[in-house]
Amino acid sequence: MANGGPVEHGYPHLETVRAAVTALYRRLSYETVRTFSASVVPADVAFCDADDLHLGAQRVAREIVRHFRLPDARLVVGFREMTHAATVELAAGPEYFVELNDRFRTHRGDIGAALAHEVTHVYLHRLDLSFPTTAENEILTDTVAAYLGAGWLLLDAFREDGVSSQKLGYLTPEEFGYVLAKRALLFQEDPSVWFTSPQAYSAYVRGRELAVRDGQQPPLTGAGWAGRRRYAHDRRHASGGRPAAGYAFTADPGPDGHLRVSFPCPTCLQRIRLPVKGRVRARCGLCRTVLECDT
Repeated sequence: MANGGPVEHGYPHLETVRAAVTALYRRLSYETVRTFSASVVPADVAFCDADDLHLGAQRVAREIVRHFRLPDARLVVGFREMTHAATVELAAGPEYFVELNDRFRTHRGDIGAALAHEVTHVYLHRLDLSFPTTAENEILTDTVAAYLGAGWLLLDAFREDGVSSQKLGYLTPEEFGYVLAKRALLFQEDPSVWFTSPQAYSAYVRGRELAVRDGQQPPLTGAGWAGRRRYAHDRRHASGGRPAAGYAFTADPGPDGHLRVSFPCPTCLQRIRLPVKGRVRARCGLCRTVLECDT
C-alpha cells in the first residue's frame, strides 16, 4: 500500500500481467471466464461512515465472496496496525481470517478494494493457481481480480496529487487500467462510470490505449499501414525466426521449410502459430476469439 509515498507508473510488470491472463484462461476455461460477465457493482460494496465498522466489513466481504462463487467460504475480518493494506490466512477453510490495516477504520470507502484483493487470494488458493514467486503471485492476484470483475475497486482507490498519494495493490495504475480494458473489450463493459477518483479514470484511459493497440498489431488485419509495412519487410527477410513487434517467424523442418508466424492472441495473450499464406481467419483455441489475419 502506497500511503503518501511515490506511486510507480507505467508497465514494469506487463509481461507477468499478460502471463497471468493466459494462465487464468488455461486454469478456468473459456466457459468459466464468461460466467464473470457482470462486475461487482458499487451499490453492493458501498460503505459509509454511519455503517458499523465490523458488520459493514463483513457485509462487503460476503458480497465479494458471492461474486467469486465461493459459497462455503466465510471471511472473518479484523483490523490491526500493519504496513500492508491487508493480509489473509490461507488455511484449508471454510473460514479465512482477513486483517485490514487500521487506516481503513477511517477510510471505509476503500475497504471493498482491500477485500477484493484478499478474496481473490482465497479464490486462487482454491483453484491451486499460483506463480513461482511471491511477487509474481501478487501480480497474478491483482490481474485476476481485475479481469474477473472486482479489481476496478483497487484502481478506484488510487489517488494522487501534489502533496499526497494512495494506491492499493501491486499493479501500477496503468496496468490496472490495461487489465480492466482487456475485460471491457471482452464483455463490452465500461468500468470508468464507476470511478470516483479522477486519477483512476486517467490511468484507465492510458491502459485502454495499450489494450486497444494489442488488437492492432500485425498480422491482424486491424494493424495500421506502418505496422503492415514493417511486417512485410520482416516477412521477406525472415530467417529462422526474429522477434519483431510481438510476432516471430519460423520455418518448418524439412526441405520445403514452409514459413509460419507466431503472435499473441489479443484477448488471452497465448501465442498463436499460423502458416504464412495471406488472408486467413483463425480461432484461438484457448479463448475462442476469431481473428482476421493477413499473414
